[in-house]
Amino acid sequence: MIKPVPPAFIFLAGALLIPLFKGKLRQLYLLLLPIIGFIDIIQLQQGTSWVYPLLGYDLILCKVDRLSLVVAYIFVIIGFLALLYALHVMEDGQHIAALLYIGSSLGVVFAGDYFTLYAFWEIMAITSVFLVWYQKEDSALDAGFRYLIMHIFGGCCLLAGIIISAANTDSIAVTYLGTSLADILILIGFGLNTAFIPIHTWLPDAYPEGTITGSVFMSVYTTKTGVYVLARCFSGMPFVAYMGGIMTVYGVLFALLQNDTRRLLSYHIVSQVGYMVAGVGVGTELGVNGGIAHVFNHILYKALLFMCMGSVIYMTGKRKLTELGGLAKYMPVTCIACIVASLSIAGAPGFNGYVSKGMIITSAAQKHMPILELMMILAAVGTFLSFVKLCYFTFFAPNEEIRAKEAPLNMQLAMLLTAFLCVFIGVYPKVLFHVLPYNPVHYHPYVLSHVIGTMQLFILAGLVFMLALTAFSPHRWIVLDFDYFYRIGARGIMQLCHASNKLRLRLQATATRLVNTSIEVSKNPIASSEVLFFRRGDMKTVPPYDESVHRQPVGIGVLFAVLLVILYALVFYFKG
Repeated sequence: MIKPVPPAFIFLAGALLIPLFKGKLRQLYLLLLPIIGFIDIIQLQQGTSWVYPLLGYDLILCKVDRLSLVVAYIFVIIGFLALLYALHVMEDGQHIAALLYIGSSLGVVFAGDYFTLYAFWEIMAITSVFLVWYQKEDSALDAGFRYLIMHIFGGCCLLAGIIISAANTDSIAVTYLGTSLADILILIGFGLNTAFIPIHTWLPDAYPEGTITGSVFMSVYTTKTGVYVLARCFSGMPFVAYMGGIMTVYGVLFALLQNDTRRLLSYHIVSQVGYMVAGVGVGTELGVNGGIAHVFNHILYKALLFMCMGSVIYMTGKRKLTELGGLAKYMPVTCIACIVASLSIAGAPGFNGYVSKGMIITSAAQKHMPILELMMILAAVGTFLSFVKLCYFTFFAPNEEIRAKEAPLNMQLAMLLTAFLCVFIGVYPKVLFHVLPYNPVHYHPYVLSHVIGTMQLFILAGLVFMLALTAFSPHRWIVLDFDYFYRIGARGIMQLCHASNKLRLRLQATATRLVNTSIEVSKNPIASSEVLFFRRGDMKTVPPYDESVHRQPVGIGVLFAVLLVILYALVFYFKG
């Protein structure tokens, strides 16, 4: 039997072979890679393997347990569906970047030491930015550079924390962390990828600017690897739990203000990841199970939402809610898939989001954290309102000017398969419970009181939307986030840099003059001294010393040498 390899290698090596395939053969190859990856993951045995010693430390490329397996399953499943959605893309570079992105994410998931984790962490950041840059627009280029700057900052914090931790503990094994300086730096590095407030601005800035297919991949991997490492290293930390609660409300509020469809979805990534972070922060078995279950479910419905909005943009060329409407009759498959995804993310009974969101809220209630519980319930109402708004103004609002047709077949098939999984897990959640980190799962989602309470919230929110339709209508405002303050700070840094550069130029000019003067003096010290001390003429008029014309006495040179020796002796005398 062939020994399983770290799943990351399958995608990393597979990405390099893409240029060898063309046409239908390349499409078949792209779909085959995640299937091979899934088979490889199924064959992995729990424990550590692929361990290599380096400089007194053990690099562990494959650490397998229930937590890493469940995240790996969904990473590979959505990788297949996203590649199916992207089959029509002709550029090899996009597919190479996507596969490297998937592979590096799996490398993080199975990394058993922080150095290996960090290496894959940085590959993940570098490869994902190309999914933005391949949009080949100025806005995408700028957003990509801002994305890189933020992730470089997070990577530096993470690396600093790892080095300090290794120096203090003499270990680089990925394990539970506390509140030391090294641990806080690592938490900042993890928190940036997880979109902690206020270091989240890279997400709603970059994701809407990515390619249509690239944004589907980006909606999946970066933030979810962040949640995974938080579950591995910081579960049960109250700060993490309440940060998750803040993220849920903050993301919803900004999503409700958006006109750009993919920016609205991006802010909801912040909000939904907040639920996962909250569950991990609660730290109980139910909380961690709920957080990881929400990782699984969110990947499905959020990827589906980006698929749906990507199809709308691909077929209409429009991305603003103020420009859309009436697409239900032209794009029925996309419309149905979007409704399924919207009900899933809102947590409607019968859909996968209902199951995992209920687990997290219940865990907060059991841990006696009422403020956290209230924040997540309010965010759930806001989420429902956001997606009623998105579906209505995209597919049902009157717009007689718009014309479109349904997306290509591969895009439709990817949307339908993903929508099926959202419903299947919502109706039969035991298939998900079976693979969660803590088994058995003691939670029953379809308790009558929970179902009725959820439906009451949705009915109330629906009535609010109908009565205040004008207030929820999309607008053309520019909504500023924390990046407004970052830009103020950046302008201050630029002004400081300009002032420093002017000072540098002045010092350089002064130094240049001194050097030039020294050169002239060295050419003819005697004549130059007459100019410098007795103001007889100008340095430019000093003739170069020519031994064949005249000779000068050496007395002055000897005098200078003696004075320097005396000065040197005095310095050492007083110093002693």
